[in-house]
Amino acid sequence: MTEVELELVIQKAAQEGAKQALREVGLSDQEAYDDVKELRSLLETWKITKTTVGQTITRTITTALLTALAVGIYMGWGE
Repeated sequence: MTEVELELVIQKAAQEGAKQALREVGLSDQEAYDDVKELRSLLETWKITKTTVGQTITRTITTALLTALAVGIYMGWGE
């Protein structure tokens, strides 16, 4: 077997292995492209949501601390 033939056999085996792997995870049909596209969209939305929730929590805590500080200062001046 020549080197070229060996490379062709390896390439064919790799392609068949990839096809089988895609079949096993359910991405071998015509809708696979749309499924992957939708999954990427969902992941991107999840990332944006996590960032927004983190920012909202940080802002809420900051606002609460500043409000408590302002109330404390006001109470101190009221004496």
